[in-house]
Amino acid sequence: MRTRPAGIGNINADWMGSLPSILSAMPLKYLAVPGSHDSFTFWVDVHAPVGPDQKAYVKYLATMFSVLAKKVMVKWSMTQNLTFREQLDAGIRYFDLRVSSKPGESGNEIYFIHGLFGHKVRDGLLEINSFLCRHKKEVVFLDFNHYYAMDAEHHVYLIHMLQEVFGSKMCSDCAVENITLNYLWEKKYQVIVFYHHPSAQGIPVMWPGNKIPAPWANTTEPNKLIQFLETTLKERNKQGSFHVTQAILTPTANTVAKGLVWGLREYLVERNLPIIMSWVQTQRPGVDGINIITSDFVELTDFANIVIKLNNLLLSEPECKPR
Repeated sequence: MRTRPAGIGNINADWMGSLPSILSAMPLKYLAVPGSHDSFTFWVDVHAPVGPDQKAYVKYLATMFSVLAKKVMVKWSMTQNLTFREQLDAGIRYFDLRVSSKPGESGNEIYFIHGLFGHKVRDGLLEINSFLCRHKKEVVFLDFNHYYAMDAEHHVYLIHMLQEVFGSKMCSDCAVENITLNYLWEKKYQVIVFYHHPSAQGIPVMWPGNKIPAPWANTTEPNKLIQFLETTLKERNKQGSFHVTQAILTPTANTVAKGLVWGLREYLVERNLPIIMSWVQTQRPGVDGINIITSDFVELTDFANIVIKLNNLLLSEPECKPR
């Protein structure tokens, strides 16, 4: 079964603002929210050095076989095709972000990174903010969870950048159970930033990483992935955090070697997405259910739409209604 392009366009650009009032009054931790894995990898720079997130042997190969090695890396580093704007229009509201400075570059500029360097972080944030300015009832989760080649000055620079770009749209850290869409709309908050680094401690608009756990299966096998996701959902914290279900497969070095010329999308994702999406369609949000779900190549199936529609199941579940 081959996957098909879908979810491109702005059909879900205002899905949060269009939810029934009973759902906008529920804690956001109980709603189903579509997200993307390595959200920024729609473009990577093949002319820049290999990123500091890579192992020494990868950097060596890239140095020895520059053009060929980087062509292979592109195929295995890219997990998304849609830009931030396109993902937002399609309904994606959670973004998985990994960032780095460029070793040897003067100044404190920060870039997205996944094997190869991507766009400047500032450019991505401005694109997201532009969308939010046009869609006042939409809310995004920005999860900064990996940092490379960054010292204290880089973190200060990035945190200041976030505050400068989003300003009063940023929601201050508080009890997760208090966060409903109604609350966020009343306060005119549209951005929840999670910053998994001690540099952000004590800054009210930087939420700690432990409030958004994202268990990682680290497997190439869809059946093992599903078993892992079901186990971690059962163990999901009852209080104090959101929850990310990473519905993704992770290639090993052996996987890359076997599928060298095909790349992540053709060799691993496309052939397994139907099984993964079948599982997603059986899920329920709510007190003991899923919250945020992430996927690779979110446009290959009707991913965002499927996840958003899971929220309709809450309309017939009295026990999930806010007390």
